[in-house]
Amino acid sequence: MSCDFSGALSRSRCALREAAPSVQVTNRWDMTIDGDMEGFVPQKEILYNGLLPYADRLDREATELLSEIKTNLCRAVLLRELWPGVAFWSRKLFSFLKLYGRRFSKDDHILFIKLLYELVTLPNLEPNMMQCYARLLIQLLKKKELLSRDDLQLPWRPLYDLYERVIYSKTEHLGLIWFPNSVDHILKALIKSCRLYFPATSTQEMLDEWRPLLCVFDVVMQKAISNMELFLPTIMPPEEHSQGFQLWFHELMNLWMAVQNQPSWEGHLVNLFARLANDNIGYVDWTPYIPTIFTRILRSLNLPVGVSQIVAPRYLTNSYDIGYLVLWITALLGGAGNPAQKELSCLFNSIASFYHPSNHGRWQSRLMRLLQRLPVSVVRRMHRERHAASSWITVVPESHRLSDADLQEFTRSLTGAALLAMFSKTGSTDAAYAFQNLALLTPELVIPPVLEKTYAAMETLTEPHTLTATLSCMIGMARSLVSPNNHYPEGRAHVLPLLMGSLPGIDPNDFSKCMITFQFITTFTTLVPLVDCSSAPSQRSDLTEIEKDLCFASAGFEDFVLQFLDRCFALIDSSTLEQTRDETETDTQTHLESLVELGLSSTVSTILTQCSTEIYKVALQKLYNFATSSIFETCVSGRMVADMCRAAAKCHPAESLRLFVPHCCSVISHITDNEELQNEEELDKELLWNLQLLSEVTRVDGEQLLKYQGDLERILCVCVRLRCKRAYTLACSLLEHTLRSLSLIYPTEYRSTSGGFNTDLPIRDWGRAGDVANLGVCWHVPSQDEANFVFQLLSRLLRPELERIRRHVSGDQPMSREELLQSLAIVQHCLLGAGIMLPPLDGPHVPDLVPSMVNLGEIKLHVGVEYNDSQENYRESICQTMRLLLHHILEHSEDDTKSLFVIIKIISDLMFFRGTHKKEFDSRWKSFTLVKKSMENRLHGKKQHIRALLIDRVLLQHEMRKLVVEGSEYKVVHQELLCDLLLLSTSTYSQVRSRAQNVLMIAMGTFSFSYRDMMPRIIQLLSPQHTTGTQQQFKGALYCLLGAHCGFSVASVRDWDCVGEVWPALVRCGLSPSMTLEKPSIGCLLDDITDRIHRQHDTIGIFFTVSESCVQIANQIAHLKSPMPCTEIPSKEEVKEGIQRQRIRNVVAARKYEKLVNDLLDCLEDRDLPWKFEHMATDLLALLLRDDHPLPPDAVLYFTQSLVHDSISIRKVAISAMAGILKQLKRPRKKVAVKPSDLSGILDPEGVCVGDREANRWLQYDSNNLPLSQEQWDSLQYVEKTHWGYYSWPREMMIYAASEKPQDDLPYEEMSEGEKIVYEYFSDPEFIDQLIEFLSLEERKGKDSFNPRRFCLFKGLFRNYGDVFLPLLWLHLERLASDPHESSQRCVCEITAGLIRGSKHWSFSKLERLWRLLCPLIRTALANITVETFTDWGTCIATACEGRDPRKLHWLFELLMESPLSGESGSFRDASLLYVLQGGLAQQQWRVSELLHRLLAYLEPKLTQVYKNVRERIGSVLTYIFMIDVALPHTRPTYSPHVAEFVTRVLERLKPLTSEPEIHNHVHEENTQETDERTQAVKLLKTVLKWLMASAGRTFTTPVQQQLQLLPLLFKIAPVEIDESYDEMKQDARTCLSLMSQGLLYPEHIPLVLSALEEMTGSRSWHARFSVLTFLQIMVFYNLFTVLSLPAEVLRVQKLVMQLLLDEQLEVRDMACTTLSGLLQCQFIPLDSSLQTQLQTLSQTCLPKARGELASTDLVRRHAGVLGLSACILSSPYDVPLWMPQILMDLSDHLNDPQPIEMTVKKTLSEFRRTHHDNWQEHRQCFTDDQLLVLTNLLVSPCYYA
Repeated sequence: MSCDFSGALSRSRCALREAAPSVQVTNRWDMTIDGDMEGFVPQKEILYNGLLPYADRLDREATELLSEIKTNLCRAVLLRELWPGVAFWSRKLFSFLKLYGRRFSKDDHILFIKLLYELVTLPNLEPNMMQCYARLLIQLLKKKELLSRDDLQLPWRPLYDLYERVIYSKTEHLGLIWFPNSVDHILKALIKSCRLYFPATSTQEMLDEWRPLLCVFDVVMQKAISNMELFLPTIMPPEEHSQGFQLWFHELMNLWMAVQNQPSWEGHLVNLFARLANDNIGYVDWTPYIPTIFTRILRSLNLPVGVSQIVAPRYLTNSYDIGYLVLWITALLGGAGNPAQKELSCLFNSIASFYHPSNHGRWQSRLMRLLQRLPVSVVRRMHRERHAASSWITVVPESHRLSDADLQEFTRSLTGAALLAMFSKTGSTDAAYAFQNLALLTPELVIPPVLEKTYAAMETLTEPHTLTATLSCMIGMARSLVSPNNHYPEGRAHVLPLLMGSLPGIDPNDFSKCMITFQFITTFTTLVPLVDCSSAPSQRSDLTEIEKDLCFASAGFEDFVLQFLDRCFALIDSSTLEQTRDETETDTQTHLESLVELGLSSTVSTILTQCSTEIYKVALQKLYNFATSSIFETCVSGRMVADMCRAAAKCHPAESLRLFVPHCCSVISHITDNEELQNEEELDKELLWNLQLLSEVTRVDGEQLLKYQGDLERILCVCVRLRCKRAYTLACSLLEHTLRSLSLIYPTEYRSTSGGFNTDLPIRDWGRAGDVANLGVCWHVPSQDEANFVFQLLSRLLRPELERIRRHVSGDQPMSREELLQSLAIVQHCLLGAGIMLPPLDGPHVPDLVPSMVNLGEIKLHVGVEYNDSQENYRESICQTMRLLLHHILEHSEDDTKSLFVIIKIISDLMFFRGTHKKEFDSRWKSFTLVKKSMENRLHGKKQHIRALLIDRVLLQHEMRKLVVEGSEYKVVHQELLCDLLLLSTSTYSQVRSRAQNVLMIAMGTFSFSYRDMMPRIIQLLSPQHTTGTQQQFKGALYCLLGAHCGFSVASVRDWDCVGEVWPALVRCGLSPSMTLEKPSIGCLLDDITDRIHRQHDTIGIFFTVSESCVQIANQIAHLKSPMPCTEIPSKEEVKEGIQRQRIRNVVAARKYEKLVNDLLDCLEDRDLPWKFEHMATDLLALLLRDDHPLPPDAVLYFTQSLVHDSISIRKVAISAMAGILKQLKRPRKKVAVKPSDLSGILDPEGVCVGDREANRWLQYDSNNLPLSQEQWDSLQYVEKTHWGYYSWPREMMIYAASEKPQDDLPYEEMSEGEKIVYEYFSDPEFIDQLIEFLSLEERKGKDSFNPRRFCLFKGLFRNYGDVFLPLLWLHLERLASDPHESSQRCVCEITAGLIRGSKHWSFSKLERLWRLLCPLIRTALANITVETFTDWGTCIATACEGRDPRKLHWLFELLMESPLSGESGSFRDASLLYVLQGGLAQQQWRVSELLHRLLAYLEPKLTQVYKNVRERIGSVLTYIFMIDVALPHTRPTYSPHVAEFVTRVLERLKPLTSEPEIHNHVHEENTQETDERTQAVKLLKTVLKWLMASAGRTFTTPVQQQLQLLPLLFKIAPVEIDESYDEMKQDARTCLSLMSQGLLYPEHIPLVLSALEEMTGSRSWHARFSVLTFLQIMVFYNLFTVLSLPAEVLRVQKLVMQLLLDEQLEVRDMACTTLSGLLQCQFIPLDSSLQTQLQTLSQTCLPKARGELASTDLVRRHAGVLGLSACILSSPYDVPLWMPQILMDLSDHLNDPQPIEMTVKKTLSEFRRTHHDNWQEHRQCFTDDQLLVLTNLLVSPCYYA
């Protein structure tokens, strides 16, 4: 076949235009298309379309389709028809993007985006529609380089309003609106795509909006920071930076630097900084922040340090997102001096040992992700700096680009960790991915060490895991190794040795090794043409030395290919069926075998594709001999051999068919000539094997098959009619493969260079990427001869079968079941083989499915086939025959399920199959992406893929076009087939049902609006009137409603007509005669359906409006000229009608909604309805609450009555629903705008001024100015939002207006219908009695807790109706409050919280009455508090105080402050009361400073509590008291209590203890009345410890100076070893030290901490000196880069450790050794010659010869030196640096020293042996022979017998 159209691309587009009119297209735009296309510049097309064999037709097709989409989309908007019009055509636009990319002009692109932006932000748009438009908009905005900020600007406010409405919905928690599950995710993605185009002024507007929310104590902080992270634009031209990030950078950066303990919003800040850094490399100066950034990155990895570290729990949850960290680190690299790289190297040095395979913990996955993503990120940056196409986005300035030296530095810092991570227990994929990208940057540094490991792994037989790990790393680096790049030219010499070395990996006994070897060989041979060039050097003179060597080496390729084949044959011989199975087992393939088969065939295929012709011929002959010399069983080994032969035949069809076809044909015809054989059940193995071989070999270029037309046809005619099932199945697949080869369009070769390997010098093509512009694909396009052959086969094989089936149906010639199955198999395989040539089913479409003024037609795509009308349309004839047969079987032999299975498959293929199945396509697309990822070159980009991959992608593009069927028109043919499927879906046998249901679901999802036609048919089977039905029918119909697992589900379609039918039908089917709950399966099925509706239900819109701006944009689109004007702009009359229709549609929708509610209520009134259906109906009703339309009064009545229903689950639903209903009935409150400066009379100073200041003093709680009378009440302005005014004031401050006349109670006459119902029921004492009785029942013992739903119910009641219901409820409340039972107390809690929150807007007189009653009630309840209820009371008070002005609640606060620690009724009550008080105060944060002062003054004398639980609670309360005292930037000193003053007072009281050397807890008798100072001080200390522990993870800034004053005390108490038996005080002291040492320190604190530690080293207690070391280890590691940035302090640390190394106490010296080795390991202290000399001098201290008492100081000095040397050795656990051998020799001299030196040396040596054992082969290279001899003597223990 000529490769004629490979040049089609190079012909210019004009040539195509001239050729275009010759294509016969009858079209109303015929004249205009060519004229309008002249000046058309598409935004960005899909390149691959231009490579298809029918590319010349696509331009025209795309233009027509785009024009149709534009016309109809505009029309739908102008006619205000959101559904179905806009929805339908926006889906078509989505398909257009998938098929042609952005093949429209820039003007079109901008207008499409604007139109969709308007649509997405339409108010009260149905959530699901909003989500669909958002998805499309994200696609349109995806390629940001296509549209600059000058082309497009989008306002940020509408998007923010939408986000606020959805994410922080006020009504979602009450069930008034339901959003799809993925809505958060999609909206965030949308904002990310849009923020690029926000106008320059938007940054300032956003900051004005969100600054008032920046109150660190409030949850709203999280919202503010995450909004900033999402919305703030960071890509701007440099001249706009002053309007962009410069407005907020310093403010937020200082906030981040100041805040500690990782609050949950800190992660968002980090993400924002990372994005800023990445988008503005070179424009932000990060240098001053670098140490802090790296310190925090290290801390966020949560690595364990030291022996006994306790991790504060919140560090585990709020750690940073690795993806953003990586982005930030990447952006920091480069620039003058490259300071970030030094820190990065240090970071990886200090964490390298964590990568070693022997270490693992829950931190491991984060470390692996860091390693895997950093190189990718740097590659992306390099691409952007060196290779990216220029676009409008600001480029990185020259001064900050990464130089080659920077890259080498970067690679060096990561290589060590990556080499360790290769062998990680979690697999080598992360390391392999890291290597792949590092090799793109600096191949010369990365590839050699991995190669070394690979060769070593290939030689060892004992460790297969090292082989798999190294091979998978080599696979990623293959392209960098093979490509002729300048950095690492010698890499290519390794290809042949690697290939030969990997062959032993093809091992039948080790499956994973086998697979990775196949992958390895495939990867390398794809890149390298296997051509013998060894003669080239003698013929050419222009070769370099390296090229000459390569040419000589290439002589080994033939040897490699033949050896490879031998290995494969061995593999096949060992996996025959006889060898791998017992007789009894199945004869189908196992999963593993099929994988090996796949690996084998793809590898053979790659190798033979890449061979030169000479090598190919030898290999083919070898393969042919193997295949024909013996007979294989057709199950396992036969399939493998046949696959190999197919792979060979595909490469050069002509040569291989010449060998195989005549051989197979002659064997087969020879055997089948015998007449008797044709009716035998079991046939000769030889026949089966040859059939199998033939059926695989024919899967090649169809043109070559024509030569063997006669043979093939003869064999097919005989073999498909053989009686033996195995034989005719193989013959059918031969038939299918032959037809497919003849009729499909596909590329015929996949070599790595186009045009074969006979070019000048193949070795220069190694690793070459394919060139998209010049790909030269050779296509197989069916010729006329091939088409004729196809139809000839069909008429000889298919037509007689259809005839035979018809005669069977009419009863003229009945067949047995086996014969029928055989006929069906032939029909099915003919359809699968020739499906592409048979035109799709056609005919009239089903009318009136959906009312629309817009055309809803389907897209017709050309897929390279011209249908021939003169031929019989077999698809139609198969369709008719199958329908006849189907009805025949269902009537006469319904148990013939096997035939029914085949019929269902055939029906499915009749509707959808055009040469490809969706499932196959998806899996191929997936594997294409995987291969692409493993072999792509991210550095150069620009589609630099291998040629074979690019060809594959073009083929996938062709197949994708064949599969585009969504939005197909629903025709009468389809209707008939769907009805048949429904029959099958409700037939007798479950397997038939389930298969038919699957096809039915796919069909209903494919054909537009077909569900509206099928719906009534399904429902009818469920209706109680349908009495003839069976249980199977009933179940089938329910399954049809349930739908496929993740596909289309009828029960949850968003369409009022549908839901209005389905939901009532579901409930009514409970009355159907075939319904029975005895069968558990039906019960489960109903549960699944309800569950599915619940999961998939989102609110269906009632009111649809289209804004004016949408209409304007639609008009603009309609009037655009390119590519051509839309023809049908609706006329004025049509627009009028459209608007009228929209109005009617909204009214009708509201009616349908009410009708649905009433239908469900009617069902509920039926007394015969089983309980399950009653519950279902109640659930469905609850889903119908909305916030834009009130619930009909009957439903309100139902839910109100259900509050006292007998069933608990219905009561629960009713409680939630009532809360929602009361929200619907809420009357709006008036708000007024106020200016804060007018209220306080003080203006805020210029600039940022945060915290307590004069201007917000009036918001504070002030007991001298409480609203105790009506006048005072009226004179105050109340602000309910706690965060307002702390950071800054809102732009416009809206507060609730004080009502002019207190219209307290709603008069009964003015109530709406719904309100009256609620009013009547809640005024009825009996109803209330019952309700309270139910609410105070226990549900699950010990599991119940405060129920927010009940709280919402009562809050709504008291909010809407005032105190009307209080008298009735009061009696119950009093009774319950005095009952200490858990459930009664909980009920009081819920009602009290609801009451306090509901009374927010009551008048003063009512409130006063209320509190007069409530205060005694709460006192009573708190007196009865128990273990079970104290948390509920805490929740109750916290909920009551949330978001309320403290001055309005002064009664409550004063009540709680009365005397929490009375000590009268036991420690438990005291602790509980403090807990409840804390709940209330914590909600009020900074506005109750006066109360905090009073509380502290009250608690301080009581700090010497005896009881542990009270101490713990006081500790927690103190944390909250001092929480407000933060040292954040711009923050004024707070009015709340200050830590510093408190600590001073405490230290004064601890004086008696500070003077003592050792502290023991002498207070044994807890109840002794000793009051001496010392005992009091010990008690006080215990409470202080509790406070320190409680505040460790909670406060925002740590008061370091104050903690340091307490440090000496802690060091004295803390024990050294971990022992549970220590008393509480010692354990606590130890925990405090651990938590303090993990604290984040600032540069100014470090000298202070070190001074404190230095002071402690002089302590008399060795325990204290020991603790100093453990503290120091953790402190340095957790603040590594901060300390390193202060050289003077580094020296102090070193001096401190060296001083303790000389300590007289042995334990302290040992610990100092450990600490020193840790510091050396993170390169905190450089291991330079001066340190070595110092240690060696120490270790050589002479010991006196005297036999008597050793002079102890000398011994200590000598031991210290030895310990220091041993620390050096332990600091490099996994490698051998240059200095190590010598130090090991020095150490060995001390083996015979006195103890404890000898012990130290032995321990060090055994540790060295343990850590270096794994890679000893490598490490021994570092030692001289003499050293090795000494070492061996040391490490090998002497023989016992010697």
